[in-house]
Amino acid sequence: MGLFQHKKEKGTAELPPTPPVLTPTEPDAASEGRAACMNRLESVLGAPSSKGVVLKLYLENFKSLNKTFGYDYCEELLSQIKSYLKEVAEGNIYRYIGVEFIIILEQLSEGKACDLADEILERFGNVWKIRGVDCLCSAQIGLCSYPGHATSTDELLKRLDLAVSAASDCGPNQMAVYDSNMHTQFVRRQAVAMYLQTALEKNELEVRYRPTYNLKEGRFTRADSYMRIFIQGIGLVGAAEFMPIAEDSGQIRAIGYYALDHAGRCISELMNTGREFDSICIPVSPVLLVQEDFLEQVTKVLETYQIPKGKLALEVDDSALSNVYPELLVSWQEAVNRKDWDTAFALQKKVDLLMGIYDINPFFVGTLKKAMLLRGVRIKDCCKKPVLRTTESETGRLKAIMEQVG
Repeated sequence: MGLFQHKKEKGTAELPPTPPVLTPTEPDAASEGRAACMNRLESVLGAPSSKGVVLKLYLENFKSLNKTFGYDYCEELLSQIKSYLKEVAEGNIYRYIGVEFIIILEQLSEGKACDLADEILERFGNVWKIRGVDCLCSAQIGLCSYPGHATSTDELLKRLDLAVSAASDCGPNQMAVYDSNMHTQFVRRQAVAMYLQTALEKNELEVRYRPTYNLKEGRFTRADSYMRIFIQGIGLVGAAEFMPIAEDSGQIRAIGYYALDHAGRCISELMNTGREFDSICIPVSPVLLVQEDFLEQVTKVLETYQIPKGKLALEVDDSALSNVYPELLVSWQEAVNRKDWDTAFALQKKVDLLMGIYDINPFFVGTLKKAMLLRGVRIKDCCKKPVLRTTESETGRLKAIMEQVG
């Protein structure tokens, strides 16, 4: 049976965080901090009857802060963060590499170490004030106890990385304690990432559609696209698992555009056979939204398969947009600052596209403001910049939105 019913005739009856940015360092250079940290870890792990917990803190959005506020501002921020850690943590504190800090909590239980991590993350949920200017700096914390989960320095550091990665998967200002399942999950992610490299070439990525039946109208009205792959030794893997892996491994463009083209062909076939339906919807990764050629690829599919307006729907969730908008606005602000008007205009076109597919409301604007702060940019800072010329109707819409949110 086909995806939709035939039109009736008349009369018939669902990775280890991005490597940290190597930023300018304090007088105790990162290399020296790392060397001192490694020496202390070797000493602690080699001592008989030694036990405790090691905490690793990674500053997640420091790259954006560095771009926005500059070198001197961020150096003062790092100094303030290190001073704070020295105040709250009774342990050896090291600026490990770039924007990573390691705290060695000797003779401390895992429970008390978690309490300390919660206290630190609560502080990172509030603003840092540097030279009278506020910013939000988000962090991830990973913890690993010794000797229970690690007996060597190399083993301990690898497991701290896995814990930080697990915390990163949960969002900003989160923590995770290493357990043996993390290694199993890491191996699985690696296997999926490797398989995705050849899945498209071998035609092993399966695109399917879940139709919606309208009881009142007595017909199928729409269908939602979803993908899955079968990996030998693992089994059936759904898009909810492999899409984030594809985003991290840089394979999202090929997979996303493959799904887009597949939906275009499906719509064309349904229309050519006289099937009656409203639309086919495909989920769009936030990473795909900010690609330079995203608009061109969508337009290409619409024109190639002669798809009427409204037949192809793109699904973008709120969390995706709250991540994409800040990145676009930060990039737009940087382009305006360097007077790169071609780039600024192209970025504004993307913002216009997003505004067209998502209803801007006060709740979303509040989410956007917080997301912008996490990337080191305040909305009013962007508003101070000169904006590109808008039409009278666009200006009216912007005024209405601003009045609505106060």
